[in-house]
Amino acid sequence: MNYKTKKITTMAMMVAISFVMVSLIRIPIFPAAPFLTYEPKDVIIAIAGFAFGPVEAIIISVAVSLIELFTISATGLWGCLMNILSTLAFVLPGAILYRKNKTRKMAWIGIGIGVVCMTLTMLLWNYLVTPIYMGYPREAVAAMLLPIFLPFNLIKSVLNAVFTMLLYKPLMRVLRRTNILPERNA
Repeated sequence: MNYKTKKITTMAMMVAISFVMVSLIRIPIFPAAPFLTYEPKDVIIAIAGFAFGPVEAIIISVAVSLIELFTISATGLWGCLMNILSTLAFVLPGAILYRKNKTRKMAWIGIGIGVVCMTLTMLLWNYLVTPIYMGYPREAVAAMLLPIFLPFNLIKSVLNAVFTMLLYKPLMRVLRRTNILPERNA
């Protein structure tokens, strides 16, 4: 099996694992906003971004969000849009920086920038979309930004960053030992 086939197969596997994670692990963080749940799918997508690059991370993010939309989503198209925006804001900085310089330091810097980008991006998009999705007045949503949306997105992104950095190296070693990914110097 050539590398391209292995890569596509591994990406499909990561889509499946991400979907299983979002299906099985949903932890509500704020009772006032039960639609805000922590799920660790972004960990797998971030690892894919480090392993394959930003374009592949985009593909996996969109695929997982679309599968979620048509199967388990209670938030419809708005939720799908918010999932894609949130994941890409978190994953892309790390995937882009790590692709340019594959060091542990660059991975941490990229994932740290991803935490900030996701948090700020979701504050903006929650302000814009939540009034439409929930039917709340914009003022009510604005009042939720700092006490609910900000801490939720910080908690979610920091947890995803920590889990990504803990799991990336061991997972890459397994994928290289099983010849799913080429050796780093190959």
